Amino acid sequence: MEAKHQHTAISTAGLLIALGIIYGDIGTSPLYVMKAIVPGLIEADLVYGGISCVFWTLTLQTTIKYVLLTLNADNNGEGGIFSLYALVRRRGAWLSAVAIVGGAALLADGVITPPVSVSSAVEGLEAVYPHIQTVPIVIAILVLLFLLQSFGTQIVGKAFGPIMFLWFSMLAALGVYGILQHPEILKALNPYYAYNMLANRPGGFWLLGSVFLCTTGAEALYSDLGHCGKGNIRISWVFVKLCLLLNYFGQGGWLIAHQGQELNKRNPFYELMPDWFLLIGIGIATIAAIIASQALITGSFTLVAEAIRLNMWPKVRLNYPTDVKGQLYVPSMNRLLLLGCIGVVLYFRRSEHMEAAYGLAITITMLMTTLLLSMWLRTKRVPLPLVVLFLVVYGLIEGSFLVANLIKFPHGGWVSVAISLCLITVMYVWLRAYFIKRRLTEFVKIDPYMDALKQLSNDESVPKYSTHLVFMTSAERATEIESKIIYSIFQKRPKRADIYWFVHVDTTDEPYTMEYKVVELAHDDAFRITFRLGFRVEQRINLYFRKVVEDLVRNKEVDITSRYESLSKQHVTGDFRFVVLEKFLSVENEFPLVEKLVMQAYFYIKQFIASEDKYFGLDTSSVKVEKVPLVITPVRDVALKRVQ
Repeated sequence: MEAKHQHTAISTAGLLIALGIIYGDIGTSPLYVMKAIVPGLIEADLVYGGISCVFWTLTLQTTIKYVLLTLNADNNGEGGIFSLYALVRRRGAWLSAVAIVGGAALLADGVITPPVSVSSAVEGLEAVYPHIQTVPIVIAILVLLFLLQSFGTQIVGKAFGPIMFLWFSMLAALGVYGILQHPEILKALNPYYAYNMLANRPGGFWLLGSVFLCTTGAEALYSDLGHCGKGNIRISWVFVKLCLLLNYFGQGGWLIAHQGQELNKRNPFYELMPDWFLLIGIGIATIAAIIASQALITGSFTLVAEAIRLNMWPKVRLNYPTDVKGQLYVPSMNRLLLLGCIGVVLYFRRSEHMEAAYGLAITITMLMTTLLLSMWLRTKRVPLPLVVLFLVVYGLIEGSFLVANLIKFPHGGWVSVAISLCLITVMYVWLRAYFIKRRLTEFVKIDPYMDALKQLSNDESVPKYSTHLVFMTSAERATEIESKIIYSIFQKRPKRADIYWFVHVDTTDEPYTMEYKVVELAHDDAFRITFRLGFRVEQRINLYFRKVVEDLVRNKEVDITSRYESLSKQHVTGDFRFVVLEKFLSVENEFPLVEKLVMQAYFYIKQFIASEDKYFGLDTSSVKVEKVPLVITPVRDVALKRVQ
C-alpha cells in the first residue's frame, strides 16, 4: 500500500519536477502547430477548424486516453510502452512485435523532437535579426543539452520546473491577449468546426497531420511516469492544458483578426508578442524548447533500460547519476541521439522542413500503445464491449492521424521511418537471438558433478586457480548448470578453487525488486546464488555478491578464510575471481537461413558493444571472460577418406 501511495502521492516538489521533465515536448507545440496548419493564406474556416481540431485532439487523445486511462497501466509506478508490455506479455508472443514497433518508433521520434523544438524557438530571432544563421546556434544548444545528461534528470528537473512554470504562464498571458483581439474564436470549442474543416474543405483531412503535432508529447508523458508519479502528472496537466488551450485560442484570435493576409514565414506565436517583449519571449521559448528535448531524451533512456531487461536491446552500460528512483543515464544512447539530432538539423536546416518528418513515427507508437492497453484492460476484467469500444474509437482516431501523416513520407517522413526500421531490426535480432541461444544452450544436472568438484578442490597436485571461483550462469533451475561451465572447470584448464559459486540473475517484471536466494550445493564447497532484480535496478553484481557473502559469513554459513596454511593462520580472506562465458559463432555450423542471418547480425552488432562483465558491473581486475562456441547445428556427415 505504501508503494502504491508513492505512485499517486502529490507534492509541490513533484508538481514542479513534473512541469520540468514531463511537459517539455507537448508544452512547446504552440511554437509550430498553428504555423503548420495555416502555412499561407489566413482563412476563417481553416483557423476555426484547426483550433477546434486541436482542442478535441488534446481532450480525446492526451487527456482521456493518456492522462485518465493509460497512466493507470503502471508497472509498480513505471510507465512507457515496455512497462505496459511487461504487464501483458504473457497473453501472447505476438505482443512482443507490437512492443518492438512501438518502442522503436518512439526512440526514432526522440531524434526528431529536439531539433524541431529548438529550431522553432531559435528561428524567432529572424523577426529581430533577419539574416541570422540559426543552424550553428541550434547545434550548439543541442550539444550542450546532451552533455548535461550525465548529471541526471533530478538536477535538470529542479532547475527546469520553475522555468516551465514561467513558460506556461507566458503562454496563458499571450493567449488571453490574442483572445481579446477576437473573442469569437471561442466558438471553435464546438466540434462542428473541426468536422466542417475535415469533411468539407478541399484537402482538409490531410491537415490532421499538422493537427497531430499538438499531442506528440503524450507518449513521452507516459514514458516519464516513473519520474513523478501519476498524481503529480494529473494535477499539473489541468494547469498545463489550460495554458496550452489559451495560447492556441489566442493564436486563433490573432489569425482571424488578420484573415485574408498571407502568413508566409511569420509565426503566429511570436506575432502575439509586443515588440518590446520579443527578445525576452524568444529567450524563454528557447529554454522551453531545450526542456522539450529533455522530455524525449529522458524517455529514451528509460525505454532503452527496459528494452535491455526484456532482451530487446544490447546490454549496454547504464549509469545512475542520482539516488532517486527512475533517474538513469545511458551513455551510448546519449551519443547516438546527439549524432542523430545533428544529422537531422544539417539535413532539414529549417523547422518547417522538420515538421514534415515529425509525427509519423509517434502515430505508430500510439497505435501500438492502444493495442497493448486494450490487452491490459482485459487483464483488469473490463467488460469486452467497453474494450472493443476503446479499440474502435482510438483505432479510428489514430488510424486517421496515421493516414494523414503518410502524406509527409516523401517530404521527410521517410527519415523517421528509416530510423524506426533500423531500431526495429536491432530489437528483432536481439530478441530472436536470445531465444535461439536459450534453445541451444545445453544444461546438465549439477548433482553428478559435486563429488568431482570436491575432489578437484582438495587435489593439491592441481595449481589453485582462485580461492573463490564465481561463475555467471543463465540456468534458471537451481539443480542445473550449463555444460560449458562444467567443461570450463574440468577440461579447458582444470580450475581448482576452495569454494565454487554459481550466480544467476533473474530479471523480474516489477521495476525495483531486490531479492536473493542461496542454495548450498555441497557443504563448504559449492553455492548457488540467485538474484531477483527488477528491470530498473542497476546491475551491480560485484557489490551485491559481496553483500550476500558478508551475510553468509555473519550467519556462519560459510568460511571465506584462505585455505592456504600460512594465510589461514593469519585469517586472511581468500581472493574472488569471476568467470563470464561469452559465446562466439562456431564455424562448425549448418544453419537454417533465417537463424543464420539473425545470428550473423547479432554477433556483428555485439562486436561494437562492451562485454557482459561491464554490464553486470564486475571488477575488471578479477574477471576472466572465456569464449565458448555457440554450435547451432553441428556438421554431422563429413566425407573424409583415409588413404595409404
